[in-house]
Formats: sequence, C-alpha cells, structure tokens
Amino acid sequence: MAIQLNLFQTSSLNYAEQPRPFSSNVPTRLSSLRVNAISGKTQELLQSGTVRPILPKDAASATESEGYILLDIRPQWEREKARVLGSLHVPLFVEDMDNGPLTLLKKWVHFGYIGLWTGQYFTMINDDFIKDVEKEVPDKDSKLLVACGEGLRSMMAVAKLHKEGYKNLGWLAGGFNRASDSDFPRVEGTEKLQYATIGGASYYFLQLLILLQAVGKND
Repeated sequence: MAIQLNLFQTSSLNYAEQPRPFSSNVPTRLSSLRVNAISGKTQELLQSGTVRPILPKDAASATESEGYILLDIRPQWEREKARVLGSLHVPLFVEDMDNGPLTLLKKWVHFGYIGLWTGQYFTMINDDFIKDVEKEVPDKDSKLLVACGEGLRSMMAVAKLHKEGYKNLGWLAGGFNRASDSDFPRVEGTEKLQYATIGGASYYFLQLLILLQAVGKND
C-alpha cells in the first residue's frame, strides 16, 4: 500500500506541473485549482483506504477474480486507439463543440500550445458523467476500477463517483500509460494501450524512438 501511495503522490506532483489540454477559465470547465482540489480529495480517499489503488499489473486479477468492473473514462478518440475488451466506457471529458468567438479563440490558443504537440482536442467536462455511469452501473455497491491514460482524470472521476454514493472504488494507479503489454491480455485497437494518449507531433517522435530502439536491438 505504501508503494502505491508513493506512486500516487509522485504522479500527482508531475501532473500539477504540466499544462493539461482540458484546463480553462470558463466556469463549466475545470480550472487547475479545481483539478488540484479534486486530486487532494482522492488522495484522502486513497490514504484512508476508502479507495483502493490498483497497479496495472494487478488489474486483470482484480477484474477477473475480485469482480471489479473496469470503467474507462478516457475521451472517445483515445479509446478508439486502444481499449480493453469488456471494459465500460463513460468519458469524463468530451470535445467542446461550441464555436462561439471566445471558444474559437481558446481553441486556437489550445492548438498552438498543446493540441499540435499532443493531438488532444479542446475539451470540457461531461455534465452527464454521473448519470451515464448510473445507467451502466445502477448498483452503487458494485466494484468499479476507474482508469484513464495517466491517472489524473481518473482521480477526478473517483472523487465524483464517491460523492454520488459509489463506495467500492478502485483507481488504476498511473493509468494505462504504466501498463506493460501483458497486463491487459485482451486489448484491441490500432495502438498499444500505453501509447493511446499520445498524438499530434509527439506521436511521430514516439514512432522514431521505437524505430531507433528496434534498430539498436538488431545491431
């Protein structure tokens, strides 16, 4: 447990230092202060044992042997690249489809600073997140293992779900990005699960790195 919590604390610090594509000053979206507040709440839930941190290498056992339902809260474009078969999908963030002048300006700034490099869309909170989860999992005593790409968005989702009465919650520590190829045996999509969050220009850097590693192994 101590190792898992240390992982959580380290990841939380790194995320706080990095700009996220969904941050905005618009009240209906989460500001960085709100993100930090929700992450702090999740840390309290983890430290108290109310929410169980589960490493990717233990996730298959948790779902197959312990009855956890894997809840993928990533946006649709990440899930299309790679997904665990049998997992539920309810996105916490959705693409912001508003094309008003102010939003278009923010989208342009977002693209220049983040979107071009990461390939992430300009997003907003899914106001129907809890309602959609309740449709999929109406029994709030069900065990839910909440997962995203890097672990931050799933922290926020865990805090929301706990507040709304879901008590048997697990958090995929570090997200799918920390998974190895063997952690989730049933994966489909065009990419490896741990690379699904990577897009834009950074995707081509990743492909170059993979190519250089392969060449190095053959030499």
